[in-house]
Amino acid sequence: MTLEPLERLAETAALGAPVQRKRMLVVANPYAATMSARLRNLVVAALHGRYEVDAVDTHARGHATELSREAAQEGYDVIVSFGGDGTVNEVANGLAGCATPLTCLPGGATNVLCKMLGIPGDIVDATEHLLTMADHFSPRRIDLGSANGRAFTYSSGFGLDASVVKRIEQSPGLKRHKLREYFFVYAAVETVLRHYVRNPPRMKVHLQGRVDEAITTLVQNGEQFTYLDDKPIYIAEGAGLDTGTLAGVALRGVMPQDIPGIALRLLSSKRSIVGHRQILGFSDVRELRCVSADGRAIPLHVDGDHIGDVSEAVFGVMPGALGVVS
Repeated sequence: MTLEPLERLAETAALGAPVQRKRMLVVANPYAATMSARLRNLVVAALHGRYEVDAVDTHARGHATELSREAAQEGYDVIVSFGGDGTVNEVANGLAGCATPLTCLPGGATNVLCKMLGIPGDIVDATEHLLTMADHFSPRRIDLGSANGRAFTYSSGFGLDASVVKRIEQSPGLKRHKLREYFFVYAAVETVLRHYVRNPPRMKVHLQGRVDEAITTLVQNGEQFTYLDDKPIYIAEGAGLDTGTLAGVALRGVMPQDIPGIALRLLSSKRSIVGHRQILGFSDVRELRCVSADGRAIPLHVDGDHIGDVSEAVFGVMPGALGVVS
């Protein structure tokens, strides 16, 4: 007989505990897309079977960064980000440059880094994964990107995709809806048609001694740009969590007739978006700078979290800056 999800967790948690139980702090975002108080309590109770666990909820933007930084100073062995990509980003910023590793539990809409690290997208499967991980706890280091001094784990954008992120954040209820993937697609198309077909904000992209003009720049530290459910979406060629460099693309412009071709390339496993006439691709980059061409402030995001509208974005990479365990 197939075990019910909670019985599965209980069975896994009842496995013989490690000789030295690791101290774990679970940083939970109670407002994440798939989070509930009941789910949080059940997951934390299961983790108690194999770790010395403390759990704390975040209460405001930036709180997860403060909690993670303090936990590293207090000697925790691992910090668990239990939320979405924004929570992961805040925890990563708190742990950047220190020895304490991060791991993830999926509580958000996309959970990109979580999936990139090989942690299942289903919360029960992911909790089981963390429980069995106690027997082979082996931290490793990955790179972090930076955008205007803010670290990001997998992706940052200046322009169109940040405008889409900003639009999505204006409808938090739809972001948490079970059909949120369709809302994300709608928000992207709406943003393009409303703001980026006629007189879009333009930028100068200063890269490797060359200056190009674009309407958006996407910079990646990880191979995947995002996920549609569990399907990875690839944009940049040559990106990776441990390459010591960044990769990305700059979009020169977009017309309504360009949207189907770009969308098909995004969803295709055989055709690269870099082959499109409107796309400039780059890789093996350690720094680049984008400046608004007409002084207009342009949206900027890190890991799917809109952090403001600015006239300049400076990107860099911090090799091996973050410990992870997965």
